[in-house]
Amino acid sequence: MMTPTEAAELIKAGRALAIAGDEALLATLPRGTWVGGSTPYFMTGDGGQCCRDRLFVQDLGDGDASVHHYDEITLRNVLEDAPENGYSIIILPAGSKVLEAYAHHAPEFPDMYLKPIVGWVSGVHLDELAQGKAVVFDGRSGECFSDRAVVLHVPLDDSLSAVVHIVNLFEAGTGPELTFEATSRAVGRCRVDGQPHNFADLVLRESGQQQLPLVADYCGAMVNVSIQSVDEQAGVVNLYAPVFEGVSYRFARPVEDYPTAFLAAMPDHAGNLVFGCNCILNYLYSELEGRTTAELTGPITFGEVAYQLLNQTAVFLTVEPAA
Repeated sequence: MMTPTEAAELIKAGRALAIAGDEALLATLPRGTWVGGSTPYFMTGDGGQCCRDRLFVQDLGDGDASVHHYDEITLRNVLEDAPENGYSIIILPAGSKVLEAYAHHAPEFPDMYLKPIVGWVSGVHLDELAQGKAVVFDGRSGECFSDRAVVLHVPLDDSLSAVVHIVNLFEAGTGPELTFEATSRAVGRCRVDGQPHNFADLVLRESGQQQLPLVADYCGAMVNVSIQSVDEQAGVVNLYAPVFEGVSYRFARPVEDYPTAFLAAMPDHAGNLVFGCNCILNYLYSELEGRTTAELTGPITFGEVAYQLLNQTAVFLTVEPAA
C-alpha cells in the first residue's frame, strides 16, 4: 500500500503500473504509463482491508509498456494490440456496456487464449452502491472513464513468458444439472435435469442466502457464475457474469475455511508474481478482513479476468523463464 505521493514518484520514474484505490486519490496522480481502477478493498500482506487513503500499486517494470482504452465496439481489438510475447492487464468498470461486451464476447475475440490477459472489474464502496459509479483511469492521458476499459500491454523479453493462474476453491455440488436457453446475465427460465423451471425459485430454494455460485466446466476449467440479486416479483435472477447456452451448471459445494483452503490450493510456480486480485464476494462471504491469502495480494474486485470474465475467483499472473 502506498500514499499518492509515493505512487506519483514511481510514475515519474517511468515505471509501468497497475493501480487500485479510491477515485479521488487516482485523480491526483500525474500522467504516465499506468492504468487504474476504483475500489477501496484490498488483500495486503497484513490481510484483507478497506482503505480509502492509500493506493495498491503493482509495479510491472520500466520496459516499453503501452496504455490503451477501448469502448464496447473497439474492445474486440484488445489482444490484436497486445505484444506477441508479453501480457495485458485490463480494468473494466462495473455496470458498464464495455463490461457487458467483454462478459459475452471475450471468448470470440481475435488472439484470445493465445496471448495472456488478466485483470479486474472496478467498483465502489459497498455502502455506496446505489449512488456511486465505478471508474477506470488511462494514466497516459489522465482521463477517467465509467464506460471504457483501460489496458496496459506489457512486452517481455524472449527469454521470459507470462503464465495466467486461477485459484477457484468452488467445486460443483451434487445437486441437479442446470441449463439455460440463452447466454444472459438476467435469467428467468432454466431447465433442471431437463425439466423447465423458474430460476429465481430455484435460487431461493437451493442457494439460501445466494452465497454459492453456479459452477461449470469450461473446456477443463471450473468457472463460477455468481448471483448478484433475485427479483422475486419478476422471477428473474441477475448474475455477475453470463451463463452460456448449452453449458451445464450446478450450484457449488460450500467452502468451510477459505484462507486455509486457499493456501492449499495455491499452485506452484517458478516465476515472479507480478499481478493478483481476488473477488469481493470471497472477501465478504469468507470473512477475509484481517486474514491473509498466502502470497497473493492485490485489489479486491467486482469481477476477475483470466482471459474471460470470472466470479468468486482469485487470479494471478507470473513471469517465468520461457520453456
